[in-house]
Amino acid sequence: MAKFEGVYVALVTPFTESYEVDYKRLAELCEWQIENGANGLVPTGSLGEYATMSNEERAKVVETVIDAAAGRVPVVVGSAAPSTQQAVSWVQHAKDKGAAGVMALPPINYKPLENEVIAHYEALNSVGLPIVGYNNPHDYKVDLTPDLLAKLSKLENFVAVKEFSGDIRRVHEILAKTDLEVMIGVDDLAMEGPLFGATGWISGVSNALPKEGAELFKLAREGKLEEASKLYKHLLPLFHFDANPQLVQSIKYMMELAGFPVGPARPPRLRLPEADYQAIKKAYEYAVNR
Repeated sequence: MAKFEGVYVALVTPFTESYEVDYKRLAELCEWQIENGANGLVPTGSLGEYATMSNEERAKVVETVIDAAAGRVPVVVGSAAPSTQQAVSWVQHAKDKGAAGVMALPPINYKPLENEVIAHYEALNSVGLPIVGYNNPHDYKVDLTPDLLAKLSKLENFVAVKEFSGDIRRVHEILAKTDLEVMIGVDDLAMEGPLFGATGWISGVSNALPKEGAELFKLAREGKLEEASKLYKHLLPLFHFDANPQLVQSIKYMMELAGFPVGPARPPRLRLPEADYQAIKKAYEYAVNR
C-alpha cells in the first residue's frame, strides 16, 4: 500500500484583508477539507505562499494544520528554503510536531550540479522523515528526471515524488525505473495520472472543490473511465488555472466563488486583471453546473 495515497490538498494560507495570517480560518479550512474527502493536507507549499512568511508565521501555520488534522489524515509539510541548512531545520520542525512527511524541492536559488542535488536530499534524509521529492522544472532550475530519481530513491526516506512536469510519460518511466510512489502535481493530469499508476495527487483546485477532486481521483484509480471522463471534462478548464504562475490568486478566487473565502494573496502578488476573474468564474460555473 502506498504511504501517501489519495488526494492531498496543497493548502492555501488564509490572510486577513491587512495580510495577517488568519490561523482560525486555516483551521476551519483543514476541517472543511477533511470533512469533504481529503486524504491528506500539505501546508507551506508554493500555493501556501511560504516564501512571504516570517519564520514564526511559517512554524505556526505548520503547527495549526497538524493540530487541526489531529491525526485524522496525514500532514506533509512543504520544506523549501534558500539553503540546505534552513530546509533541514524545517524538516526537523515538521518531524518534531508530528508531520507524516515533507514535500521537498531541490535547491531553488540557482541551477545546481547533480551531486549538489543529491547532497541536498541526503541532508534532508538524515532527519528521518519520509520525503516526497517535488519536481517542478517549470518554476525552478532542476528537473528531477527519472534517472536522477532512481539515484535519489536509494535514500532510505526518499519514498515518493510530486511530478509537476506536465508530461504523463514521466509517470510510466518513474514507475519503471524506481520503486517510488508517484503523486501527480498538476491538476490537469488528475485523471490521466491515476489511470497510469500514480497513487496520489497533490491538488490545488481541491481547495475550492474538495468533493469533486476526491470523487474524480477515486473514479480514475478504480478505472471507471466513462464516469471519470464525464466529471473531468467539467473540471478541466478550472484545473488549467492550477498550472500557471498566477495559481494562488486564481484558486483563492475559486474559494470565494465556492463560499469559503480565504482573503487576498500577499504582495508581490496583486489582484489579477478583471478578464482573468471572468474566465475563472466561467470555468467554475461550468465545473459545478454539470
